[in-house]
Amino acid sequence: MRLQADNVSWSVAGKPILRDVSLAVESGSITGLIGPNGSGKSTLLRCIYRALRPDSGSITLDGDDLTRIGSRGTARRVAVALQEYPSDFQFTVGEIVSMGRNPHKGMFDRDTPEDRSIIRSALARVGLAGFSHRNFNTLSGGEKQRVIIARTLAQQASFLVLDEPTNHLDIRYQLEIMELVRDMGLTTLAALHDLNIAADYCDFIYVIDSGRIVASGKPSEALQPEIISEVFGVGALVSEDALTGKPRISFYLKGHAPREAALAHSYSNGPTPSSQ
Repeated sequence: MRLQADNVSWSVAGKPILRDVSLAVESGSITGLIGPNGSGKSTLLRCIYRALRPDSGSITLDGDDLTRIGSRGTARRVAVALQEYPSDFQFTVGEIVSMGRNPHKGMFDRDTPEDRSIIRSALARVGLAGFSHRNFNTLSGGEKQRVIIARTLAQQASFLVLDEPTNHLDIRYQLEIMELVRDMGLTTLAALHDLNIAADYCDFIYVIDSGRIVASGKPSEALQPEIISEVFGVGALVSEDALTGKPRISFYLKGHAPREAALAHSYSNGPTPSSQ
């Protein structure tokens, strides 16, 4: 499943939010979309999962124009996990995961034994077997996000859209969610807030700023100090993580101190002789 967006633009009240955005998400990859608040990340994702219609440009899945597939056809191929959920979500875990089966059923169809088996398997895969009757609102943030991932598994889509899936989560849950996403093996486009998480889990990264793609490449190419400085307005030291070989980024305010930044840099590369 390959997604291609070409020259996508969208505006509101005459104000451009997306400006001729083009990107590709290759089959089986995790592609990251990073940028500061208000850069257009979520708007682009909404265009991709058809919550918004672009003013111009095209978005295709395996060559098929998303606007012509229809909402049910899109839901069978594209699953979406958002970062925020209504606080009055008075559903059980099982009811939420069962919503993933809706694209495969008629309006008044009940869950079949096959549907229930798929739902149980999805919950077991995210480590929530036995949670089916729990109220969604009683769960922790990490558990809620795993429920939403289970719903996407039950949906059996081939393309996954994630809007800051690790936002507001403790580091353990951030890692658990991203490990789950990687293990799912779906073609994935993820808007990510944490650049180090993006570096660890993404095969390819697009950097968006003021509605335009301003850089792209493998994490080591897209997460360069000059790009981070220009887009996020902070200083950055980028080194190679001793354990993973992936880029590791330390941040500092411009004009402040590179003593602290240098110290972080030295620790990320191992102790210096004078510190031993």
